Amino acid sequence: MSPFLGIVHCPTGGARAHSPTGSPVSHIWVDADACPAAIRKILFRAARRTGLSVTLVANQALQTPPPGNIRSLQVGAGFDQADALIVERVEVGDLVVTADIPLAAETVERGATVLDFRGECYTGENIRSRLGMRDFMDTLRSSGVATGGPSPLSAGDRQAFANQLDRWLARVQRR
Repeated sequence: MSPFLGIVHCPTGGARAHSPTGSPVSHIWVDADACPAAIRKILFRAARRTGLSVTLVANQALQTPPPGNIRSLQVGAGFDQADALIVERVEVGDLVVTADIPLAAETVERGATVLDFRGECYTGENIRSRLGMRDFMDTLRSSGVATGGPSPLSAGDRQAFANQLDRWLARVQRR
């Protein structure tokens, strides 16, 4: 059963579902250009189970399954267009799913919870050190040092993501 009573206009340019008590219901925003299919499937199952809205934001068209609480938004092909839309629309209490550290930093500052695709939760306490490490690695790469890329998403990574998502969902449902 959906926790939504209705949809009301929100100042960020979209609609926000509200609970029977009138408080806004959290939303899940996905930086979908790099989001693995396995993570999208976990999010789709959670959306069907809880009724929470999930929005995939990408610069390409993406298919989303029913129900209507799962949707995709296509942005222009410019650099960081998806990130800009997520930052513009995210609200306190929302969840952002991304591996993009600068996007994670901006949305944490706006009061969102951020999970990466491997289940790491970014917070106000750890995002600055992650941003510093990202900048350091970027400097190494630009000076010609081969740093390698991330390892493929493992079954353990998918489980860690699902576990963190379930913890966030439990907190949202208690509110």
